[in-house]
Amino acid sequence: MQGDDDQVVPYKNAAILQDKLLPNSQLKIYPGFPHGMHTSHADTINADLLAFIRA
Repeated sequence: MQGDDDQVVPYKNAAILQDKLLPNSQLKIYPGFPHGMHTSHADTINADLLAFIRA
């Protein structure tokens, strides 16, 4: 989970590290979401986390 407007950890850097550290993972990019997206967009993030956990 990564916002494409993250000014702290650019999503392109996260994608590169993710592929190296977690080869079977998936990266979900949220357009316009900032670094603190878990608080600024809590409803969206929480819904997606719950869906992932339940899957």
